[in-house]
Amino acid sequence: MPLTNPQDIATLLERTRTIALVGISDRPDRASYSVMAFLQDHGYRVLPVNPQIAGEHVHGEFVWARLSDIGVPIDLVDIFRRSEAAGEAVDEAIAIGAKGVWMQLGVIDEAAAARAEAAGLQVVMDRCPAIEIPRLGIAPLRAE
Repeated sequence: MPLTNPQDIATLLERTRTIALVGISDRPDRASYSVMAFLQDHGYRVLPVNPQIAGEHVHGEFVWARLSDIGVPIDLVDIFRRSEAAGEAVDEAIAIGAKGVWMQLGVIDEAAAARAEAAGLQVVMDRCPAIEIPRLGIAPLRAE
């Protein structure tokens, strides 16, 4: 079952350092653009993924085409895709050994969530970290 307990969600966010954001947009009016900036401001390293703008930069970070192209360990994959497309991102997250997947507000794929959990990933669904972090009172990460 996806995480719903506030303490479990807080623990996931507190243990996360590197987030791959699948479905980043380079348009400032899109939620993924502002959520990436929020997460960076909170101390996370956010690696954007979108094959349509791969090779460009968003908020100072190189945009990757696929999760498998990144080449560094990913703690959490934040998915900004339609529910129908979320399963593909979840399967890629499993394949790269991510520790968790986070499906954004309105993104619901129970079958993909079950696959991720069966592979040992923590799952959050239909929530936004930019809402949960302030709600849960999570302090910005400190440089290590």
